[in-house]
Amino acid sequence: MARAYASIIINAPVESVWPQVRDFNSLPKWAPAIARSKIEGGLDADVVGCVRSFHTHDGGHIRERLMMLDDARRALTYNFEKPAFPVRNYLATLRLFPVTQSNQTFVEWEATFDEGPGDEGKYEKLISKEVFTANLKSLAALIRRDKPQAPSGAERWKGGQPNKVWTSRVIKAPVDQVWAIMRDFAGMGAWHGDITRMHMLKKARADKVSGVRDFYFGEGHLNEELLHLCDLTRSFSYRITKCEIPWINYVSGPRLWPVTVDNTTFGVWTGDWQASPQDDLVLIPRTEQNVYQRAFAELEKNFFGKKKKG
Repeated sequence: MARAYASIIINAPVESVWPQVRDFNSLPKWAPAIARSKIEGGLDADVVGCVRSFHTHDGGHIRERLMMLDDARRALTYNFEKPAFPVRNYLATLRLFPVTQSNQTFVEWEATFDEGPGDEGKYEKLISKEVFTANLKSLAALIRRDKPQAPSGAERWKGGQPNKVWTSRVIKAPVDQVWAIMRDFAGMGAWHGDITRMHMLKKARADKVSGVRDFYFGEGHLNEELLHLCDLTRSFSYRITKCEIPWINYVSGPRLWPVTVDNTTFGVWTGDWQASPQDDLVLIPRTEQNVYQRAFAELEKNFFGKKKKG
């Protein structure tokens, strides 16, 4: 199975970008190759199951069916009813995420499909570059030019924020280089200014799931157990097993995505725990800014910052 993929950072908040994308009939506005489009049967463009019928400037005719639309997670999925390319089992998804640190938007577009014999890799590259990348750049240009406003009363998380802390940032370095550093579960002490004496207990490997890292955060002494590590999604999660802070059931972890348009990285770090509402008034912002955001910022600075002259 082939996979086409492209992603971009758009310089606008996600609440402004999503309305441009969720309109399943909006391609002529931001897809350069599309001349005109209509939703068959007079249906609204946000009716799941509706079919958009559109024509390209070179005379091509394509039909695509909306299979999923999610306003809470800002994603939509569609298939080919009349293919644009000679592929089978085509299923594509657009997803948007807020970049909380800079109030921008990360957009990813991916599709899986089967290519015919002799076409291996052909349409994967074509769709990634000439369709997804070209359209995402055009969308970014439209947003930059028109500066659309978020709808009145727009909410960042319609279904509720997915985690107690959900924070994200763009790291100006290639994703595989960033992941090579971050996946070292015992390495954070080397690049986070508040973390010292970090090591794995019982001489466990840093990539051993169930391994425990021991360290000091300021004056506080913590142990954290690695719960999962995934090189496919570039993510890991961990839980606190020893800590003086008044929280319980603390589970956290980062995930990285490639930003293909400029070869940078989009990183998300989430955290969940139980604590009193009064304690959370301090714990939530402190964890977001002093732990997660600082980790992303210091990693970028220490490993990918511009070298000083001399």
